[in-house]
Amino acid sequence: MGIYIVNKPLGKTSFDAVAIARKQLDTKSVGHTGTLDPLATGVLVLATDSSTKLVQFMTADSKDYLAFISLGASTPTLDAEGPILEQEEVPEFSGEQIKTALEKSVGAQQQMPPIYSAIHVGGERAYDLARAGKEVKLEPRNVTIHKLELLKFGKNLEAVTEGIPHPLPTPLGNFPTLLVFASVSSGTYLRSLARDVGEALNVPAHLSGLIRTRVGKFRLEQALELKDLRTSSPIPDLDALEMPRTEISAKQAKDIRDGKKLEHDAVGLVVLTLAGQLVAVVEGDGTRLKVVRAWQ
Repeated sequence: MGIYIVNKPLGKTSFDAVAIARKQLDTKSVGHTGTLDPLATGVLVLATDSSTKLVQFMTADSKDYLAFISLGASTPTLDAEGPILEQEEVPEFSGEQIKTALEKSVGAQQQMPPIYSAIHVGGERAYDLARAGKEVKLEPRNVTIHKLELLKFGKNLEAVTEGIPHPLPTPLGNFPTLLVFASVSSGTYLRSLARDVGEALNVPAHLSGLIRTRVGKFRLEQALELKDLRTSSPIPDLDALEMPRTEISAKQAKDIRDGKKLEHDAVGLVVLTLAGQLVAVVEGDGTRLKVVRAWQ
């Protein structure tokens, strides 16, 4: 059991990555903390066996990306899957105009997700409904875009990829492309961000490539290739949690595992340990601790 940080390959779904991990690790119990689209690569956090209990405490982690936003063409999926839906000539934008457009997308906001997404609508995935030609009605989501930084602006996707060793999708055409560093809250769709940046510049746009470089405390530099999982050691559960920790006594640990509440002045989620081992994740209200999840 434990946590594995992997680099999801281009063209594979997150489910594909989980299926490969199950075979590599010889276990049926593998989960992940946040989906990556097939045309995206980068950090995918996998939890195995009893460590899957941690997933609920890791899905709210903030994330960093390198986003490639191509201007001049839109697609139904908002990414390079295509086909091109709308195409226009792109004016000669200055760096300041682009930075201003990016600034408009920074902050807390309601973002409309792509209809080609894994969101459940009436018990079905939105992308299944969309591909079947059915109407998809989605509600905007509350997200926060913490930072957007323009790193490069080139005449096409190739012009902004120098020095980036990670594979990108085949471009749909020779479109001016932005390379943007994005730091966002969980639940933010970078495909929607690409659409919104295009709207701010008054041109169609799509996400022509995406690399997730961070999920919470985990970075791309420490990610494993899926083929190497079998010979790699997992990250211990405690090291995967970004919460305050409190060491408790053996009696308190027994009480917690029996479902009892402990008096404590902590507020919010807290990790309880006994001799350095994970006992429980609890929630404090300033007076007592309530068990959210306990480990035997």
